[in-house]
Amino acid sequence: MTIAPPSAQAQTQGGPSPSPSDKIDTLGAIKARGYFICGVAGDRPGFSFPDSKGVMQGLDADICRSVAAAIFGDPEKVRFTSLTSLTRFPALQSGEVDMLARFTTWTLTREASLGLDVASVYFYDGQGFMVKKSLGVKSALELDGATVCVNQGSTGEANMVDFFRSHNLGLKPVVIEKIEQIRDALSSNRCDAYTNDASQLGSLKLSMGPAGDEYDLLPEIISKEPLGTFVRKGDQRFFDIVRWTYIAMLTAEELGITKANIVTFRNTRDPQNQRFMGETGDLGAALGLDAQWAANVIKAVGNTAELWDRSIAVLGIKRGVNRLLKDGGIQYAPPMR
Repeated sequence: MTIAPPSAQAQTQGGPSPSPSDKIDTLGAIKARGYFICGVAGDRPGFSFPDSKGVMQGLDADICRSVAAAIFGDPEKVRFTSLTSLTRFPALQSGEVDMLARFTTWTLTREASLGLDVASVYFYDGQGFMVKKSLGVKSALELDGATVCVNQGSTGEANMVDFFRSHNLGLKPVVIEKIEQIRDALSSNRCDAYTNDASQLGSLKLSMGPAGDEYDLLPEIISKEPLGTFVRKGDQRFFDIVRWTYIAMLTAEELGITKANIVTFRNTRDPQNQRFMGETGDLGAALGLDAQWAANVIKAVGNTAELWDRSIAVLGIKRGVNRLLKDGGIQYAPPMR
């Protein structure tokens, strides 16, 4: 498995919307090259971060592997391209990557203006603030006149400005592109606070080791941040594959199917389980995939609960609204039939 370097093709958040074309055949291109290319951050523990062997780990990485498993039956047929907030959209628009799974928020302008579609929302998040404990700040409403670091090219910039303006608070923004620079700015006291999605604040604290204990996450959540998988417009078949791959992992959780027990469902008599396992129906054919595509996904990465427990729970983040509807959350799977 190869981890590609950051994209150098573009330095902007995204150009004009490319015209959708029914000639786009992402699945055909993926099969022809023999592997799937997925855009991630590559520097965020819990989401996408290489382990000691250089293997990309985390929620975003496993979302990528799930699509490779659906297409090839093999989660290792994926290549990761590390992208910044500025290079992520041009990389997808140009076809440098097949999909983005880079904690990217679904917004109207991103979907309507950039020639991109959101196939699934795999993490419902919200923007918060992190400050040094030594400042004694207990609320974002106490940040009047503060110097706040924020990632360049993110929705966080606009959210931060809106929050400070609506509460009549003074603000000194410091806009920085890379997470390493954010970390340095915090440790050198260049910033009083850092704002990002709450999940990313938890990821940063974890990556800082013992130094992360010097920081507090403030209680305010100032935005809605539905993080989704992004694909190019104009390729409905690939859009369907990405969307239903995620739905397959939700369905498996609802049915109690896990990576460990899926083999016991092979000879099931339950009609819903039979369809999921590819024993009856033509769900795979409808997507242009093998009949066992959904089972291959679960064998490779597990269901949505397993992805969460393996990657996000270690950040100390509770699943909350990301739980299944039957468990008090807002996630549920449309019928696979």
